[in-house]
Amino acid sequence: MGRLGWRVVAAAALAALSAGAVAGCGDVASGGAKPAAGPGRLLGQQPGQAFYVSDQSSAAMELAKVKGSDAKTLTRIADQPSALWLGGQDARTEAEELTIKAAAASRTALIVAYDIPHRDCGQFSAGGAADAAAYRDWIAALAAGLADRAAWVILEPDAVAHTLDGCGVTAAAAAERYDLLAYAVGELKKHSKVRVYLDAGNSGWLKDQDRLADALRRSGIAEADGFSVNVSNFYTTEQSSEYGDKLSGLLGGKHYVIDTSRNGNGPLGDRDWCNPAGRALGETPTTGTGRPGVDAYLWIKNPGESDGDCGRGEPRAGEFWLPYALGLARS
Repeated sequence: MGRLGWRVVAAAALAALSAGAVAGCGDVASGGAKPAAGPGRLLGQQPGQAFYVSDQSSAAMELAKVKGSDAKTLTRIADQPSALWLGGQDARTEAEELTIKAAAASRTALIVAYDIPHRDCGQFSAGGAADAAAYRDWIAALAAGLADRAAWVILEPDAVAHTLDGCGVTAAAAAERYDLLAYAVGELKKHSKVRVYLDAGNSGWLKDQDRLADALRRSGIAEADGFSVNVSNFYTTEQSSEYGDKLSGLLGGKHYVIDTSRNGNGPLGDRDWCNPAGRALGETPTTGTGRPGVDAYLWIKNPGESDGDCGRGEPRAGEFWLPYALGLARS
């Protein structure tokens, strides 16, 4: 389904960690000097890359600890731009710090806003704002942190889809969620350099796209720049673009982005979303997709971060898991 295996960066110590889903495989040349390792190795910004490569990503931080062939393999992840997942009280500070660094490098920051109340239906990424008022305050703070700097924001992975998949969201709670998402889109779009992509699940999840399109309309898709698909999941770029194209047709031609962080080998199965074995990195982040209507391939999920315990005693959601990361990169 649509479970997430992402790290909620700003909420890490204060709320719950996040969970994830989706990926792709490479067209951007690597470049830039490689400074000595430290706590968060500085990474060169790749020629031709539009998005900012942070030395504070989980893969970059891990890279400072490993050596030899493992370090070389992990560089395939650390040298690519991936999104900063934000939730909790420090969102404004985190967003401000990232976008200032990105602007100084003439790059665009990638951010996931992930603090909707009753997040993830109580699963591995449970948490979020305490109530509607707290969420509005949180979004206003995040928007203020972005200011006039360039950023692409993926808005609330799974939030819309979970109102339609029978996870227990009441009609009243769904209506409140749609209102909150529309509010978030409006607040973020007050900043001219911010793009907003409202999450729309993945190709293996919701089959009734008419209902999904209606829910997205109620959630402010008209004012957003588009929608995101395959976040933290594994469906191929071809599967995701087919899904996205159909949904776009129902939404007046809205553009979309695809999470390609882990989709190189496609899914292991429609229901095997939690740290499935044998997966691979997908297309590296780029705006040059060659697909009409697809604004970018992005690494929204940070490759190597666990989807959760999975009932097998694996690292909790959002924790970097080196063996899994190396497996993705080697595949």
